[in-house]
Amino acid sequence: MSMIRDLRAAVRPRPSLRKDSGTYDTTRDPGTPSAVVDCAVYRDGARVATRAPLTPQEAMRQVRRDGGFVWIGLHEPTEDEFAGIAREFGLHPLAVEDAVQAHQRPKLERYDDSLFTVFKTIHYVEHDRLTATSEIVETGEVMCFTGGDFFITVRHGGQGSLRGLRHRLQDDPELLAKGPSAVLHAIADHVVDGYIAVVDAVQDDIDEVETEVFSPGRKGTPRGTDAGQIYQLKREVLEFKRAVSPLLRPMQLLSERPMRLIDPDIQKYFRDVADHLARVQEQVLGFDELLNSILQANLAQASVAQNEDMRKITSWAAIVAVPTMVCGVYGMNFKYMPELHARYGYPVVMGITVGLCLSIHRILKRNGWL
Repeated sequence: MSMIRDLRAAVRPRPSLRKDSGTYDTTRDPGTPSAVVDCAVYRDGARVATRAPLTPQEAMRQVRRDGGFVWIGLHEPTEDEFAGIAREFGLHPLAVEDAVQAHQRPKLERYDDSLFTVFKTIHYVEHDRLTATSEIVETGEVMCFTGGDFFITVRHGGQGSLRGLRHRLQDDPELLAKGPSAVLHAIADHVVDGYIAVVDAVQDDIDEVETEVFSPGRKGTPRGTDAGQIYQLKREVLEFKRAVSPLLRPMQLLSERPMRLIDPDIQKYFRDVADHLARVQEQVLGFDELLNSILQANLAQASVAQNEDMRKITSWAAIVAVPTMVCGVYGMNFKYMPELHARYGYPVVMGITVGLCLSIHRILKRNGWL
């Protein structure tokens, strides 16, 4: 049972190996179909050494003859490239169609002798500054066929390589001896660990936007930010939520419902994956609600700023109205006007005009309109 206690340590990447989950490694074994990244037979927890790369058909013949299981990794196979593998392993046509076409919702489907699982992988896109067109997350897909003596992964997208994970599993023979279900758990745990890392990075972006929205601008009032930045971040969070939320139910099924293809010692550890996934889902839902509040606050600040500008414009218009009225009165072409012949009429009128303007300005200033 010591192997089981160390299960999570075995499948989780060390910090120095996080880079293995980055871009897709295009290295392929020569002589295999172009979509096949790796094909190997595992017996008693160890990879069976071969002189030349195995084809999926050759690997399966070895398994049927000598035991063990085969793990085949493919990247974006075409329908023709996947057809031979599907026939060899008896994969269900509906699952094969989903695996080839991609763009599937995370799910778990049970067929006669296999399980079909779809994972959405999330990769955080580094950026110097958030803009209205910034790409925050990239998504990919990992589709897994789990059988009694085979495990097939079909990946779509330019990130989410499983090469580092395969190497770590090969370093733990006791774990691999548990069969394909151990690989399925390792991939599920690997994907959810990726979610946790992305959640932390997205949290930093949201904190940055929140600070910018509520940071003081001129005269101590919040200066706000571009609503396009908030909306773009909200769209990226929505894409993240579409990857996380549908996966929670499949992980709960794998942890709670006994399945013939899942080793009992491995099954209990799917519960841990489901718990981590539930926490990520809560955080992502919280991000969505927080961004709604930030967007509303930003729009309210924009409305307040516009009202403040209108008040200032109105105040100055009221001040300018006094000399405008006086000039309008004296600009009329009446011959007999009492003030026209007064010795001190001009300075008196100008003084009254200036006094009225200053009084209005003082009143508006005291009331906060200027």
